[in-house]
Amino acid sequence: VQLQASGGGLVQAGGSLRLSCVTSGRTFDSYRMGWFRQAPGKEREFVGNIRWNPYSIDYTESVNGRFTISGDKDQNAIYLQMDSVKPEDTAVYYCAASTNPTRGLRLKDYQYWGQGTLVTVSS
Repeated sequence: VQLQASGGGLVQAGGSLRLSCVTSGRTFDSYRMGWFRQAPGKEREFVGNIRWNPYSIDYTESVNGRFTISGDKDQNAIYLQMDSVKPEDTAVYYCAASTNPTRGLRLKDYQYWGQGTLVTVSS
């Protein structure tokens, strides 16, 4: 199973960016997919996730109201719409997938990871 994240780049503060994550390789039945990010010199942190059934979406507080997660369970694909971005959103963004019924807030909840895509927000 391979996850491929894309869509990162340079954006001005207040602008928007849309990240995508698609899956290839062996088919699998994901329970949840999520986004994490890692800023320079910091640990990787939870951004948000989507659970397919029952359907639900969670966000970390710092992005709630600015970022929107969507996805396609049949394709095991997940998207992150980033609006009103701030310089502190600068990070490498990683997508991940889990087949386990955990809450999905921790790195260890996920079995599959993408390679990351860099988002840089200029002030």
